[in-house]
Amino acid sequence: MRTVTLGCTDLVVSRACLGTMTWGEQNTEAEARAQLDFATARGVNFIDTAEMYPVPPRAETQGRTEQYLGNWLAAQPGRRNRLVIASKVAGASRGIDWLRPGPLRLDRANVLAACEASLKRLRTDHLDLYQVHWPDRPTNMFGQLGYRVDDTPAVPVEETLAALAELVQAGKVRHVGISNETPWGLMRYLLAAETPGLPRIASIQNPYSLLNRSFEIGLAEMSWREQVPLLAYSPLAMGVLSGKYLDGARPAGARLSRFERFTRYSQPEAEAPTRAYVGLARQHGLDPAAMALAWVDRQPWVGATIIGATSLAQLEADLAAFDTPLDAAVCAAIDAIHQRQPNPCP
Repeated sequence: MRTVTLGCTDLVVSRACLGTMTWGEQNTEAEARAQLDFATARGVNFIDTAEMYPVPPRAETQGRTEQYLGNWLAAQPGRRNRLVIASKVAGASRGIDWLRPGPLRLDRANVLAACEASLKRLRTDHLDLYQVHWPDRPTNMFGQLGYRVDDTPAVPVEETLAALAELVQAGKVRHVGISNETPWGLMRYLLAAETPGLPRIASIQNPYSLLNRSFEIGLAEMSWREQVPLLAYSPLAMGVLSGKYLDGARPAGARLSRFERFTRYSQPEAEAPTRAYVGLARQHGLDPAAMALAWVDRQPWVGATIIGATSLAQLEADLAAFDTPLDAAVCAAIDAIHQRQPNPCP
């Protein structure tokens, strides 16, 4: 597994990052441990989680994902320092009020409390990367491409960053990042970091796939020029780009089969481009999922690609994709499909 230094930090991370949001809902603790053993044996050292996981979020399961990871880390204490562990603090409530008492915001009290709880569940004394899961302010995220003016009061970026700075100064966090952010949000964090004592954003975790290249519209240039690499999530569009959901298929046990809430990548507009990408891969003797992952991995603004799996077979196939070459003809054909129907699933 190839590695890269993450932006302006000293973190050396694998190009594949192991996502964990299914652990505790679709995956048992034993399955989570098996995934961790398998991925780390193949050179993955970067693991991403969040305080609100697993997904779909429920009060009864919240925190299980971090607990599973923490138990695995505690079983062999020596491996913690060989890994890069990332977690996230939730922004203003999106119907998950059970995380902490009082309003869920990105103010100082919430950020500090969230980090302490994550460290306890993870059974570690520090996080290598601590990310704001989504903005405190209302903005275009989670499938909303166009911006709608909304002046609902929000915690200022500067206050959130100051709270994160306290965690860095206390040695509880090494680097900080953002997620589900817009160009304006990234700009504000970078400007705020020019204040002495405030940390610079190390990375931005946003959705990015063949079905959602909206990151390229306003964020890709900023990401590349400012050395704030993208941690690309949903690179397979929740499995849609594997082709397994074409023609309305719903395989037993698959995420879209089990949970009706996941509709972002299964809209009617996605059917034609998905079929085109799957057909292109097969025309060139490629596995459709491998082509989709390899394409994300080769983009210059991508620091790591977050992969998620519910079985070891899926995980093995995903990791193999990072050694899949894409020639110029395949890349040109991908761009042609994108031009015909850009961003069907923002």
